[in-house]
Amino acid sequence: MEARAIAKHIRISPRKVKIVIDLIRGKNLGEALNILSLTPKAASEPVAKLLRSAAANAENNYDMNVDSLYVAEIQANQGPTLKRFRARAQGRGTQILKRTSHISVVLKERE
Repeated sequence: MEARAIAKHIRISPRKVKIVIDLIRGKNLGEALNILSLTPKAASEPVAKLLRSAAANAENNYDMNVDSLYVAEIQANQGPTLKRFRARAQGRGTQILKRTSHISVVLKERE
């Protein structure tokens, strides 16, 4: 049995999120949450929130034991990019890309 959670349109670049999720892939749920609480990256807060949501889904929807859960799969894909312009010299403008992420996690029970 597996429990899933997906967070869409997170306003952090997927490249920055992947640095954080690589730290917790394959770890137990409690250990992953501890790692995220001590990680000084902006992406650690939404990833921790997503892990807690997946754990709640596992407990309430599938009657899984929260103490035996581990991060089976976690990935960060690119979401829609917001295109903005910033003023530059001599009346020109330069495009600024504000990237977003879709983060998905799958928790499974250890045998």
